[in-house]
This record gives sequence, C-alpha cells and structure tokens, in this order.
Amino acid sequence: MKRVTGIGGIFFQARDPVALRAWYQQHLGIEVDAWGGASFRWADENGQPTGGVTAWSVQPEDREAFGPSAPPFMVNYRVQDLTALLQALRAEGCEVLDKTDESEFGKFGWVIDPEGRKVELWEPPPGR
Repeated sequence: MKRVTGIGGIFFQARDPVALRAWYQQHLGIEVDAWGGASFRWADENGQPTGGVTAWSVQPEDREAFGPSAPPFMVNYRVQDLTALLQALRAEGCEVLDKTDESEFGKFGWVIDPEGRKVELWEPPPGR
C-alpha cells in the first residue's frame, strides 16, 4: 500500500490573515483566490500541466481546525486510501483522531505526530 503520495496543501495561522495574504500576493506573487488561499497547479519537468494542485492558505489564529496541536501550521498529505492508512496507523500505535470528514473535496483524516503536531491526510476524490 502506498502511503503519502504528495503534499496536498500548506495551511498556517496569522494574527492578521487578510494583511498577510495581501503581503504574499504583493511581494511573492501568490494569487489569492476568493476562498482566501491559492491553488498551485502541478506541472511536469517541462512545464506542462499535469493533474493535481497544492493548496496554500493563511488561517486566523483562533481557527479550531488546527486543534488539538499547538503549532500554527498543518501539512496536508495526499494519500491513496485514507481508510486503510488510518487503520494501519492505529495498528502501529499512532495517535489517530477519531473524526474524519468527507466532502466534494475528498476524504480527510488526522494523525498527531510525535511532537504533537496535527497532520492532515487527504484522499482526493476520484479523478483529481
């Protein structure tokens, strides 16, 4: 079974997410979409588009989605089979959160790393 197949997104907190998004847009050229983040389209070594995107998003500091971990960021890893991976992680003694989510964006589950960081695992919907 393949486990992590890529990074689905980078999410981090800021005291003033609106101002920070504007700074990244102005100074680094990250085009911030209406939802408050950016989607980086994947390309091959020749610059040709391939399937997939990496999300980037600045979140408010009080956002509960990062709990129970304390660090102000969370890495989202793409996986092929979320259910099987969560089961394997539990069997390996990892701290896997009971909650999972499923939406039009795919399936999501979480595990806590050894230093207490919440790590998001994402199984994209078919064809993405």
